[in-house]
Amino acid sequence: MTADERSTPPLDAPERKMLEGWLDYHRATLAMKCAGLTDAQLREASVPPSEFTLLGLVRHLTENERGWFREVLAGEDVPPVYGTDADPDGEFHLTDADTWEEARATWLAEIEAARANAAKVALDDLSVGVGKRGEPFSLRWIYTHMIEEYARHNGHADLLRERIDGATGA
Repeated sequence: MTADERSTPPLDAPERKMLEGWLDYHRATLAMKCAGLTDAQLREASVPPSEFTLLGLVRHLTENERGWFREVLAGEDVPPVYGTDADPDGEFHLTDADTWEEARATWLAEIEAARANAAKVALDDLSVGVGKRGEPFSLRWIYTHMIEEYARHNGHADLLRERIDGATGA
């Protein structure tokens, strides 16, 4: 995903196409915010001692894609990619071995898995898996939540990117 691939969702479309369009728009926005930066820049924290970075955000959204579309929607038994029992927020705790190349590839793979799982169900279908309180979710709810999740974190990405190199904009 690059900035060139980002397009505004259709203004007049069926609901599912609209939801998928907005989710893809926000996915592409995050990719755009990371584009052209070095691994070192992607690791720059917002304000020390915070560990909040663009690389951490991509890894966090990877976990969200995996959690909502694979674990909850499809009921797949998959462990977190970056978190552990000892470090449930491991996506934000970067090591020297963590790279943009790995994070981007893993994120894109989870997006493809999300699309494949979502394509199998209707918007009103309930998930096979359940949330923390034992409740299933409709695909419509998951799409809406993921749009919100990306939109919120894209706001953070805006601030991180501006701090790194002064770049601003959509």
